[in-house]
Amino acid sequence: MTWDQIVGLVLALLVMGVGLAGSVLPALPGPPLVLAAAVGHRLWFGAESVGNVVLLLMILLTGLSILLDYAASLLGAQKFGATWRGVVGAGLGVVLGVMGGPIGILIGPFLGAMLLEWASGREMKDASRAGLGAFVGFLAGSVGKVACCVAMMGLFVVNVAWRTV
Repeated sequence: MTWDQIVGLVLALLVMGVGLAGSVLPALPGPPLVLAAAVGHRLWFGAESVGNVVLLLMILLTGLSILLDYAASLLGAQKFGATWRGVVGAGLGVVLGVMGGPIGILIGPFLGAMLLEWASGREMKDASRAGLGAFVGFLAGSVGKVACCVAMMGLFVVNVAWRTV
């Protein structure tokens, strides 16, 4: 492996690390950023980069992670009795929770769903259940996105290392 290949791999992995963080942080695109780093590496290094089959697998994993995220959030909130207001509140809670750091990101979906359900006239018990469902859905979606990002990063590293040896 040449010096420029090492630097390119490190830069791609740094961008992928930001994408991995984006699996939990709502302001970052997560898996699409991991995919973009792999595509950028491929465009720069050509045949010495990731292969077509692995890029296709990474595209499929990106799509899967997006579907898992939305499905987990919606199903989690709906399973616990949230209305559309609770789902919107959970989304707002995640975005506003970023300002509160990791704790804010964790409790934001719960508080957002609960408060909007409560403000729309639901009893506190029902609003709290909706908030719990939003929280569980957010966690399940985040776990799915993290798993997809880790798999994508692993595929990328193994494939690039194998192709440059």
